[in-house]
Formats: sequence, C-alpha cells, structure tokens
Amino acid sequence: MIKGLCRLACLLLLLQLAAGTTTAEGKPRPNIVLVLADDLEAGTLPYFPNITEHLVREGASFDRFFVTNSWCCPSRSSILRSQYVHSHGVLTNTAPEGGFDRFHELGLERSTVGAWMQQAGYRTALMGKYLNHYPGATAEEAFVPPGWDEWDVPVRDLYEEYGYRLNENGALFDYGWTEQDYLSDVLARKAADFIAGSTGEPFFLYLAPIGPHNPANPAVRHANAFAGATAPRTPSFNQADVSAEPLWLRERPAIPQEGIDEIDERYRARMRAMLGVDDLVGAVVSALQRAGQLDNTYIFFTSDNGFHLGTHRLRQGKTTPFEEAIRIPLVVRGPGIKANSMISRLGSTVDLATTFAELGGATAPPFAEGRSLVPLLMGRPPSEWRRNVLVEFTRPANQASAAQTPVPNYQALRTDQYAYVRYETGEKQLYDLHADPDELHNLAASADPALLANLEGRLTAMTTCSGAACRQADMRQ
Repeated sequence: MIKGLCRLACLLLLLQLAAGTTTAEGKPRPNIVLVLADDLEAGTLPYFPNITEHLVREGASFDRFFVTNSWCCPSRSSILRSQYVHSHGVLTNTAPEGGFDRFHELGLERSTVGAWMQQAGYRTALMGKYLNHYPGATAEEAFVPPGWDEWDVPVRDLYEEYGYRLNENGALFDYGWTEQDYLSDVLARKAADFIAGSTGEPFFLYLAPIGPHNPANPAVRHANAFAGATAPRTPSFNQADVSAEPLWLRERPAIPQEGIDEIDERYRARMRAMLGVDDLVGAVVSALQRAGQLDNTYIFFTSDNGFHLGTHRLRQGKTTPFEEAIRIPLVVRGPGIKANSMISRLGSTVDLATTFAELGGATAPPFAEGRSLVPLLMGRPPSEWRRNVLVEFTRPANQASAAQTPVPNYQALRTDQYAYVRYETGEKQLYDLHADPDELHNLAASADPALLANLEGRLTAMTTCSGAACRQADMRQ
C-alpha cells in the first residue's frame, strides 16, 4: 500500500514537471518579467518612486552593467539572442545591415529567449517596442514572430505614444489621442491582464515601453512634472578640453548657453516620460500582488542603451563608447535576492537571456554567448568572473552627410579598470577609470605599450569569439 502511494506521488510530481509548473525540487517555477526602457541612462532611478520602492529597495542593483551596442536594434537583438553584435549580424537600426528586416531575413527570430522559455513550458508575452522598423518591408503588419503566446507591439507611430497602431496577436487596432490611449498605460493594462490570465503555468513577460525615447511625450498627468529641473552637470558636461580625443569629438564645439537650455528642456521631457514607465512598473507589481505571484516573480528593470545630455559636448544621443552611452541601470528583485543590495561585478545585456533561461529551467542554445547572472543575484559570486565587456558599433552605410564628423565604426573593451576603444580610422582612446571615471583624459598616446598590447589582445579575442568561446575570451587578462 505504502509503495503504491509512493509510486502515485512520484507519478504526480513527474506530471507536474512535464507540465512545467514546478522545479525539480517541487517548488513552483518562478515567473520572470523584463521591463526594458528605451534610451535610459544610468543614475536616474532615484527620481521614480515605484522603481525605487518596489525594485531598488527590494532587490539588487548592478553598478557596472553595459550594453553590447549603444544603439537600439543591435542592443535589443543581443538581448533576444544572447549574442554579441558580430555574431548576430544586426549591425544598425535600419535596413539593409540592420533593423527588423535584417533580423527577420537572417531567421534569428526562430530562436530567441521567447522561444526558449516557451519550449520550457512558460507562457510568453512581448508587449511594446520589438525591433526598430518592425514590421519593415519584409513582413505584414499583422506578423507575429514565433515564441510568443501574447503579442502587443506597435507597428506605426510608436514614439509619439499617441495615435499609433498596435498589432494585438495578429489583429490591428488604432489608438487615438485621449489620455486612456497613452501607450505606457495601455501596456500596463495589457500586462495586468496577462498576469491575471496566467493561471496554472509560469509566465515570461517582456515589457518594452517607449519612454524616455525622443520625443519623450509624457502622459497628461505628468505634463508639468520636474519644473525647473536641469540635466546633471557632471565633470564631462560640455567637456572643456577635447584636444586629445579622436577627430569626431575634436570637431564638436563647446555647447553655447542656448544649446544648454535645450538640453535642460530635453532632460525635463525625458524625466516626465519616465514617470509613465514608473507607473507601469507600479501597475505590474500591483497585478502580481493581486494574483498572489509577487513573491514568486523575478522582475528585471534595465534599458537598451544610455544617453548623452551635454556630456562630452554631445547635446543628445548615443552610439558612442563613453560610459554615458554604454552603461545602463539594471535592478532585479525576486526569490533569494537580497533586498537593497549592490552588485559590482561586470555584466552585459548579453547575459540577460541566459539568466532567464537558468531561472526558468530553459535550455539556452549553443550559440548563446552570455553568462548567467544567477550566481551574482543569489549572493554566490564565483571565484572567477568576466574580466572583459565588449561593445561594438557600426555606422549605417547610407548615413546622410552631417555637419559634424559622425562617430566612426569602433570596437571597445571595458575592464575593471580601463576603457579601451579602437576606431576604424586607426584612432584610439584609453581611460583609466580608477583615476579618471569621467573619461576626460585620453591616455592612448602616452600609455605603456605593454598595457596597450594587452588590451588590444583582449579586445581582439572578444571580437572574434563565438558561442561558448566568448565565455573564455571574456576571462582573458
């Protein structure tokens, strides 16, 4: 009799595992939510009450987390695939060398983190921005990529956050200009519905609001927030001396007062738009509480790249190898993560998908190049960890001529101490971040040749790696 009951219990456990509802230890499998802001620089999270209260104070923050590319589409492709840019081949935001069209033509959507989690028994959803210029010239507006059970993605006019068209699981709906049409709020409602409807199975929710991307339109309720606020006047703001920098930076004049006023206004607009994202985070947490799932959910909050607001003489924008463009916030709360903690190990957006896979018991494919952040999140950092972070940038081939020299193609290495950049022009940058955290003194012309040779070798190893070999190259010292 007892043996029969044991067999029955074991059978029930196996059935639960097959259904994807429990771990091997019999615990409920965790839900995973990724909130991915658009163009949010590091250092702003304390201004947003929901993010601060529910994520920062309840989770772990990374203070050295970087993108693989400081531009939206290549960066988001790395997040979806756990590959560096030279491996996935989505080089820019636009066709033919980038954008959604490139991702689609290469067939990359057949194996993304959505598909991995779905195959592991997760109910999956992607809501908000997918890839730049989706659906492009290669797919219909109603196209839904594989791997997603729920799909709510704008196909037109997304950056205005009003007057857009949304692909909702293959059906197209036009939204207007009333307060209830504000995109961040629409996504918050859909996320809450998805959470409420995910009963009996774990879920993976990829939530990608538009804020604070230009033009940074706020919700009506936030239109007058941050009155009088000004962009941070960091030591790199309107950098005084650029004589040792590459040509593209040397040619940029100091920003006059009129330009600084414009920067401050843009800063206020971006902060107002972020209040809508902050409200979305609050709505997700509330939905999880109502569903009784908050304590069994990992919530990740990050961005696809940073943003310049007057730093290094750049009035706005990204695509540079400077910290302001490549370093982004990452904060994570969930089971087993110490509240209000800080993680200082080097991390990269290439690590996100592999982390989700480990948390959910999914299998990342052999082409995945990132590291799982789970040991860091659980307070069990390994004795050996990544020493090198890779950032790559390719300028669009059809980029229109500009009044100023554009940022050339480059490959950059970020280590614990150094930032090293090599441009296709032959120019180089080297900053000792221990002595010069604001990257004001380019040492490339005077540095020890042995140091330069070491960094060059490490960078070459990173730019030529693929698959599991990248987790050996990122350890090179």
